[in-house]
Amino acid sequence: MTVYIDPPTWPGHGRLWSHLVSDVSYAELHLFAAGLGVPRRAFERDHYDIPAHRYADAVRAGAVEVSSREVVRLLHGAGLRRRKGAGRTGRRV
Repeated sequence: MTVYIDPPTWPGHGRLWSHLVSDVSYAELHLFAAGLGVPRRAFERDHYDIPAHRYADAVRAGAVEVSSREVVRLLHGAGLRRRKGAGRTGRRV
C-alpha cells in the first residue's frame, strides 16, 4: 500500500493543510486514513485533507512525501482525479 502526501501549504479554517491521496484506489486511501484515525468527513472528492500538525504522523505511517503537482499527476494517472462539481461516474472504491 502506497499513499502520498503533499506539504501543508493549503490554507483553510485558520490553519494549513496537506492532501493525502492514493494512486491505486479510494479503498486503499480510506484504509490508510482510518489507520491514522482521520475521520471520514476529512475526505473530499479524491483526497483527505490533513492538518499540518498531523503531517508527520502520516509520513511516519508510510505516506510518501511528494509535491502538490505530483499529487495531481498521481490522481490523473490512476484515473482517480475528481474535480469540484464532478459526478461520481468512474469512481473506484
